Amino acid sequence: RYRYYQNVCAQSYSFAWWDWARWEREIDWMALSGINLAPAFAGQEAIWQRVYRNLGLNQSEIDKYFTGPAFLAWNRMGNLRRWAGPLPPAWHFKQLYLQYRIVERMRSLGMTTVLPAFAGHVPQGILRVFPRVNATRLGHWSHFDCTYSCIYLLDPEDPMFQVIGTLFLKELIKEFGTDHVYSADTFNEMTPLSSDPAYLSRVSNAVFRSMTGADPKALWLMQGWLFQHQPDFWQPAQVRALLHGVPLGRMIVLDLFAESKPVYQWTESFYGQPFIWCMLHNFGGNHGLFGTVEAINHGPFAARRFPNSTMVGTGLVPEGIEQNDMVYELMNELGWHQEPLDLPSWVTRYAERRYGAPNAAAAGAWRLLLRSVYNCTGVCVNHNRSPLVRRPSLRMDTELWYNASDVYEAWRLLLSAGAELGSSPTFLYDLVDVTRQAAQQLVSDYYLSIRQAFQSHALPELLTAGGVLVYDLLPELDSLLSSHSLFLLGRWLENARAMATSDREAEQYELNARNQVTLWGPSGNILDYANKQLGGLVLDYYTVRWSLFVSVLVESLNSGRPFHQDRFNQAVFQVERGFIYNKKRYPAVPAGDTMAISRKLFLKYYP
Repeated sequence: RYRYYQNVCAQSYSFAWWDWARWEREIDWMALSGINLAPAFAGQEAIWQRVYRNLGLNQSEIDKYFTGPAFLAWNRMGNLRRWAGPLPPAWHFKQLYLQYRIVERMRSLGMTTVLPAFAGHVPQGILRVFPRVNATRLGHWSHFDCTYSCIYLLDPEDPMFQVIGTLFLKELIKEFGTDHVYSADTFNEMTPLSSDPAYLSRVSNAVFRSMTGADPKALWLMQGWLFQHQPDFWQPAQVRALLHGVPLGRMIVLDLFAESKPVYQWTESFYGQPFIWCMLHNFGGNHGLFGTVEAINHGPFAARRFPNSTMVGTGLVPEGIEQNDMVYELMNELGWHQEPLDLPSWVTRYAERRYGAPNAAAAGAWRLLLRSVYNCTGVCVNHNRSPLVRRPSLRMDTELWYNASDVYEAWRLLLSAGAELGSSPTFLYDLVDVTRQAAQQLVSDYYLSIRQAFQSHALPELLTAGGVLVYDLLPELDSLLSSHSLFLLGRWLENARAMATSDREAEQYELNARNQVTLWGPSGNILDYANKQLGGLVLDYYTVRWSLFVSVLVESLNSGRPFHQDRFNQAVFQVERGFIYNKKRYPAVPAGDTMAISRKLFLKYYP
C-alpha cells in the first residue's frame, strides 16, 4: 500500500535551508519515484509558539526551548533544547509559507502527508503557568548535559496532556488541513521513566487519544528506531505494551533499520500493528560509497512471507540525502517488484539510464562497485569512520568491508569512459564521488604509514608520508570537490544565509550550518557525526587537523617526549572551533575542470 520516504533527522541534516524551488524538485522526484506517504514537518514551531503563547508562556520561555534551525529535528523528539537558538520571528513566517506550498504540492500529486503531533515533551515554562502539572525531567541525551538537554515529559495521566496535544493538532489542522496520519516519537533514544508495561501502554494511549481528540480518524505513524536502539530496555513485554496501547490498525510502525536490524522478526510482526519495511542506509548525511544491496534485494520479500506478516509498505529513511543515488533508486524500484532482482544486470541497465547512453567501461565500473562498496553483509552501520573525516589519533579505524582495489579499478574505468560520457552531469557527479572514495582510501594508507613511522621512530618516513598527505593529497581532494556544485561547503553555508532577513540572522544560521557538520554541539558533543566531504571543509577543517597531528608527532620524535592524545585533543579543539568562527566566505559556484583534476589525481596516486 505504501512507499514511504523521509527520516525526521533529514529535516535538519539535509532540508534545513531549503527554499521552495528545492522543495519542489524533491517533491517532483518523490512523485516520479512512486512515493505516496511522507512527512510535511515545516512550520510546526510557528504553530507550537502560538499554542504556548495561548497557554500563557512568555517569549523568553519559548526562546529557551527551541533550538536553532540546524538542530530542530532533535528538539522535536525531546532530545535537545536551546542549543544554537533562538528561532527569529522571520524563521516562523518563512517556514509557514513553505509548509503551505509543500502540503499543497504533495496532495496535488496524490501523496498522503504525515503531520507532526504532540509526543508529551514540554518547555519548562509550562510548570510556571501550571504549577500543579505532573511532569518529569528526562535524562540527558547523547553527550549533552542538562544545559541543553533533560527535557520535561508530561505524565500521560495528567489532564494537561490531552489539553496541549489536542490544542496543537486542532491548530495545525485548521492551518494545513489533514490526511489523518500523524507522527510522534516520545522515547527516541530516551529511556522511559518506568519499564512497567502498564505505564508504557498508558503513554502510547495518551499520545493516541490526544490525536483522536482533534481528529477521530487519526492514524499514528511511529518510528521503530527505539526498539533496536535500546534492546535491553525494550524486551518483548515492553514493546507489546507500547504497541497495544493503540487499537490494532490505528498505528503504523516504521521498521527503521530493517536492512541491518529488523525488529519485526522478534516482535511477531509488531504484535499485529502494521509496519513499513524501511532502509535507513545513511547516518548524518555522510559521504562515502556504501550499500547493503543483498539485504535490500531480499529483505522486503522475506518480510512479506513472514508468518502473519503485517507489512504494508517499503520505505527510504536516510538521515541525510544527496549521496549514493544508486541505492535509493534500487530500493524505490523494489517497491514495485514481486521478487528479488538480478543485481548485476540491473546495475548495467542503471548505468545506461543514468548516463543516457550504453558504455561498456561505465557498466564495468558499476558492476565492480556493486560487488564491493555496495555489498556490505552482516550488521552494517554506515557511519563514515575514515581517518579523513575523524579527529586524528594513533588508534584510528581503517577497516573496510570490501576490496579496495575494486574501487581503484572502477575509478580507472570511469575515467576511460570520460571521452564518451563527459557531457553527462550525472557522470561527472559519479566521477567526483568515485575519485573521492579512492582518495579516502589513500588517506587511510598514508595514515598507516604515518603511524608506522612514528611508532618505529623513523623521522624521515614520517615527514614524507605526512608531507604528501597534508600538502598534496588533501589539497588535491579539496580542489576536486570544489569543481562540482554538489560538493561545495559554500552551497550549504550560502543556503543557510539565504534564509535570513538580517545580517544577525545570517550569522546565526551560518554558525548553525558550520557547527552541525563539525563539532555538533558547543564542545564537540557529537563530533564529526555529520561529517561531509566538501570543497572548503576538506582544506580548512580536516587538513588543518591532520597538519597539527603530523607536526605534534614530529615534535614528539624530535624532543623524545611521548605523544599525549588528551593534550592533542585540547589543541585540536581550538582548530575545530576556529573553523566555525573563521568568518571566511566560501564559493557557492564550482571552479576547475572535474575530469582534468580527477585524471591528475589518478596519474599521481593510482596504486
